[in-house]
Amino acid sequence: MSFSPAPFALDNFDLDGFVRTTLAEDLGPTGRDVTSESVIPADARFTGVMDSRDAIIVAGLPLADAIFRHLDPAIEIRFLAEDGARAAPGTPLMTLSGKARALLTAERSALNIVQHLSGIATMTRAYVDAIAGTGCTLLDTRKTIPGLRVLEKYATRMGGATNHRMGLWDAAMIKDNHVAVAGGVAEAVKRARDAGVARIILEVDRLDQIEPGLAAGATHLLLDNMDAAHLREAVALVAGRVPTEASGGVTLDTIRAKAESGVTYISVGRLTQSAPAADIGLDFKQA
Repeated sequence: MSFSPAPFALDNFDLDGFVRTTLAEDLGPTGRDVTSESVIPADARFTGVMDSRDAIIVAGLPLADAIFRHLDPAIEIRFLAEDGARAAPGTPLMTLSGKARALLTAERSALNIVQHLSGIATMTRAYVDAIAGTGCTLLDTRKTIPGLRVLEKYATRMGGATNHRMGLWDAAMIKDNHVAVAGGVAEAVKRARDAGVARIILEVDRLDQIEPGLAAGATHLLLDNMDAAHLREAVALVAGRVPTEASGGVTLDTIRAKAESGVTYISVGRLTQSAPAADIGLDFKQA
């Protein structure tokens, strides 16, 4: 079964610019793939299959499509899987048929992005599955590779997570360093509120910070590095007045207990910071 994906578009992401920059990095100042030019005849054609070597959650196929098409606009590509889908080991993800030189030149860049994003989506789904049925929502963080945030956060969505802040602009997040400079949680929150900030996320690591933060106008509490028992206490103190978020040192071994504490969200930095690349291959043969 093949798929015809919708045009790939993400907010604040220039797909054409990303493809040009990615290929330019590999082709260097000469703009040449000297290996393919010297070894592969100009009129040669290849067919190929991209497939998963492990059980994965797929992410990034439309980006691979754009990279290949940039070098061979007439390439024939058939999608055999969709982003966000589970793929068992050995599952074909896409087939390709086109100019051999173009396919070889684009191969590494296309694979790199699909492997990276599928790795993030796969780890994310493991965390989502671990808290299934608790009513808690998994969030990502800003711990992303510079320049790849929009794509990495897209990958976490493919894995079933919800995006947290996209950057420093869409909410205030008051952390311990802000509190230290401001002189306390209440003063820090008050300053953000007086500045007209609508979303004020306050990080607390002690239960006695909760009431002052809420009284000052915090709209979301980030409960930092609390174990499940302390999270339950914090949730009881908040009593549904604002969303609560568990954060800090969350692993697959601890996330279920923390989710069962009643928090609204759990954020996990390792989704984008530490996910290993998925094992995905691409084999060509002469057409």
